[in-house]
Amino acid sequence: MIEEENLQALIHSGEGYNVEFKVRVPSKVRELTEEICAFANADGGYLLIGVDDSGQVIGTNLENDKRSAIQGSISEISPALHCDMYAVNIENTTVWVIDVPSGKDKPYIFSGSIFVREGANSQKLRTAEEMRSFFQECNKIFFDAIPCLKFNIYSDVDEQNFRDFRRESKLSPETSDKQIFENLMLFNEKGIAKNGAAMFFGKHPENMFPHVVVRCILFKGTTKVYIIDDKSFGGPLYQQYVQAMAWLESKLQVAYKIEGPGQREEIWEIPLTVFKEAIINALSHRDYYEEGATITIEMFDDRVEVSNPGGLLPIVAKNFGHKSMARNPLIFGLFTRMLLVERVASGIPRMQEAMKDANLPEPEFRTDGMFTVIFKRQIKNYATNDIVNDIVNENEQAIINLLRTKPGLNASEIAENISKSWRTTMRYLKSLNEKGVIEFRGAPKTGGYYLK
Repeated sequence: MIEEENLQALIHSGEGYNVEFKVRVPSKVRELTEEICAFANADGGYLLIGVDDSGQVIGTNLENDKRSAIQGSISEISPALHCDMYAVNIENTTVWVIDVPSGKDKPYIFSGSIFVREGANSQKLRTAEEMRSFFQECNKIFFDAIPCLKFNIYSDVDEQNFRDFRRESKLSPETSDKQIFENLMLFNEKGIAKNGAAMFFGKHPENMFPHVVVRCILFKGTTKVYIIDDKSFGGPLYQQYVQAMAWLESKLQVAYKIEGPGQREEIWEIPLTVFKEAIINALSHRDYYEEGATITIEMFDDRVEVSNPGGLLPIVAKNFGHKSMARNPLIFGLFTRMLLVERVASGIPRMQEAMKDANLPEPEFRTDGMFTVIFKRQIKNYATNDIVNDIVNENEQAIINLLRTKPGLNASEIAENISKSWRTTMRYLKSLNEKGVIEFRGAPKTGGYYLK
């Protein structure tokens, strides 16, 4: 039975993969039972009645007839599932807790269907074929739920990464680390941390799982012949995401739309949001049982490809872009808590919409063996208040900003201000001159550069 202090910490942590809030018992009790069935088919969880979606404790009373109706509905789950249901006094009111274990005899079926937990939501598998396929694919054991004997979460956690998790998840500073670990259900029933905990919070998960890295490769041209840059990023999964995004930003073209003095808008050749979706999708849904491949981001002159091991699960393949199912529900749930996943099955439509809004071709998808999303590159020109008429890089933009405040500087003075060599600075000045952004005025030895 969960005590008041732990219940408060659980509520402060918010809804997620293992926690669901209900203000009251719904008129159709079966709606509760569907959630309970989903928890049993995952890692278990707590269904709290008397708490609203924002985590505010409202309190509720469950009369005997309602408790009997809930127990009766739970008894319809097959195979039989035992759940504890009890009241906890908190904030001068009563919250009812339905404590659902992780079922030992998965799959659990209610009203002829299996319900599974997907992030902070539950989904229904409707046919026997979908049910069989799902559990065959997962072998009834999610990779991120397997106990990791080599990982001690209290000594091996990456502290800065965990602080980032706390901040992005908006967790109460009053909640202890230990309580958060327990609320997130990062341990199995024997108290051993799971693989998902090691990969998401460990300092160097790649030491235990060498394939758990993101490899970023820049090629010259449109084929995989000449490699210009090749980096692999390890560490906690969230940090892999951050590092991969930083690598992409260092390679992609960006234009600066100048709105006024000191104001500018970055316009990336491909919207960054599509890469955020693709990388989080890869980290959440890759097949971690496959040790012979890694997540890869490959950049060519004409495209960027993001790939992860593992094709689509059968139910997802039939409803591609409309239905989602995580191979690693614990990891997916942790990204969801960090608000990096908005809602289930929304990633594909958001990528398509973002590319459409940027007047770029919609992403292409390949789903056999590896899941790959392809974004086409298309360098464009931007007009910005008659100042910049082409794409400028960051160093060229620095020169523009400098000449706006200090017109008439010569090449040596500009080089000193932007901390570049004279030869490199001359290359930037030539480029800006060809784009019609700047001009040289005066004699060769005494003149300087001005914005047109």
